Amino acid sequence: MNILLTWSLCFLFSRVKFINKHPIPKNAPIIIVSNHQSTYDIPPMYKGFRKSFPNFVSKKELGKGIPSVSYNLRHGDNVLIDRNDPRQAISTLVKFGQKVEENKLTAVIFPEGTRSKTGVPKSFRESGLKMLVKKAPSTYIIPLSINNSWRLVRKGSFPLGVGIKVTMEAHEPIKADSMSFEALFEKTEHTINEALIKLNPAKEIS
Repeated sequence: MNILLTWSLCFLFSRVKFINKHPIPKNAPIIIVSNHQSTYDIPPMYKGFRKSFPNFVSKKELGKGIPSVSYNLRHGDNVLIDRNDPRQAISTLVKFGQKVEENKLTAVIFPEGTRSKTGVPKSFRESGLKMLVKKAPSTYIIPLSINNSWRLVRKGSFPLGVGIKVTMEAHEPIKADSMSFEALFEKTEHTINEALIKLNPAKEIS
């Protein structure tokens, strides 16, 4: 389904290029940390990491109203958190982190909280990732930079952008317990921002 959703962009003369020059760790828990630009980030990410069966940390609002995507978020090994209820969010992430560690799952988290509508990434929030790493200490972090998908929905869900070239690049995995969380968090955010700066040198990315 996600492959078909990704290929459907070809009808708009748009395409998604997924780049991964590094082997994905096997038989180990993985956390993919990514910037977020649109709902169209999800299908290509599933397609690119399909052998790892990624599971998403999403806001509860996405659990309804989006055909096929909402159903998958509710019935897969994904988690839906209520950003207005910190206690529920923390409890959910604790259980999910333990599940990632025990079952060697692949999790996806967007530390910006909400997607960027201009392509310029927002500052990452550390709380969600910190909780996952704490409960899944043997995990590998894969920074993922997404560029240009915001242009697909620049005018909203309709009409979608035409002739948009979206790129996703998976960067070198980082063993979570190879450094302090502070250093891990900084390195992950810097890796993503640096990749986006190279693709958009005129944009101011902090």
